[in-house]
Amino acid sequence: MTEIPIRTGLGQRYLALDVLRGMTIAFMIIVNTPGSWSHLYAPLAHADWHGFTPTDLVFPTFLFVVGNAMSFSMKKLSEMSKGAFFRKVGKRAFLIFLIGWLLNAFPFFDYNESGGIEFITLTEVRFFGVLQRIALAYFFAALILYFGGIRGGWIYSIGALVLYWPILYFFGDPADPYGLTGNAAIKLDLATIGADRMYMGEGIPFDPEGILSTLTSIVNVIAGYIVGKMIQKKGNTPTSVRTLLIFGVILIAASYVWDLAFPINKKIWTSPYVLLTVGWDLILLAGLIFLIEIKNKISWTYFFQVFGRNPLILYVLSGVVISIFSMIPVGDSSLKGFIYANAYTSWLGPKNASFLFAISYMLLIWLIGWWMDRRKIYIKV
Repeated sequence: MTEIPIRTGLGQRYLALDVLRGMTIAFMIIVNTPGSWSHLYAPLAHADWHGFTPTDLVFPTFLFVVGNAMSFSMKKLSEMSKGAFFRKVGKRAFLIFLIGWLLNAFPFFDYNESGGIEFITLTEVRFFGVLQRIALAYFFAALILYFGGIRGGWIYSIGALVLYWPILYFFGDPADPYGLTGNAAIKLDLATIGADRMYMGEGIPFDPEGILSTLTSIVNVIAGYIVGKMIQKKGNTPTSVRTLLIFGVILIAASYVWDLAFPINKKIWTSPYVLLTVGWDLILLAGLIFLIEIKNKISWTYFFQVFGRNPLILYVLSGVVISIFSMIPVGDSSLKGFIYANAYTSWLGPKNASFLFAISYMLLIWLIGWWMDRRKIYIKV
């Protein structure tokens, strides 16, 4: 069923939200699929550890958008019985979590040293990931808001952000409680899910979407919900835009003050990082509401609406298709390597080739989304 956004802003989905979601998916695909991970422009790479880049804004923005969308669906959910609510929300969270885990396992086999096929050991598949974090953050945010409303959301958010600081400080290594090897998050994940089921992108078993940092990522969802409710109450008006801008600037300033003692860090999802990303999301949303809802400049929005109408399936496809490209042998390389070498690095410098490949791949996924939109195919969990 097609969602038709209107721009009254009162209890209805608004176009700026769908555009923000589409922009987030498009940027997620770009940063996840460069031609070469060794050749990235700095803004398209995550901060090595402490710090912040535009890429570090992508994931929390998607959580913020999840919360924003919840502000429209939560009224119906809040009217359900507890049993019906748990079935609805629990099923959705479970399916998103399962899809994320299966995406980690895909294509379920690997090539051994002799070139034969060897099926992977499912018990050693990475347990957490992007979709798993979305599932958990959505589920627990929904519980908090169902039982506590906006007041409960505020209480949880303030409590989680304040308490996360001493948790990391006192349970991490005294010499460097916020470092990679000794932080409390890695200790908890190693003790519970085990090194074999953790992400290895940092060179050691460490999961940036692990258990402990889920506590603060829930706040990004709740923030999106609270902002959505505010916009529904005030409407898509200049007053709403000013309010979003003012609070966005305040949160960004507060994050950098807090950063002096508690570093901004995506990979352990620190409290100042949450304030910083929510602050930027408020400013982005304010800009989109002003441009789209108030000034009615909508001719450019369809490109992002395509991503926004099928966000989950297009994100999953972006991971599946590139994996297939990397599996198909072409000469001494893969299909991806062949395309990259002949269509990009043959005439571009390393960083430009890597960036243009990412843009091209994002456009390929967009074409799939466009085909689905033209045929009114909308896959939702």
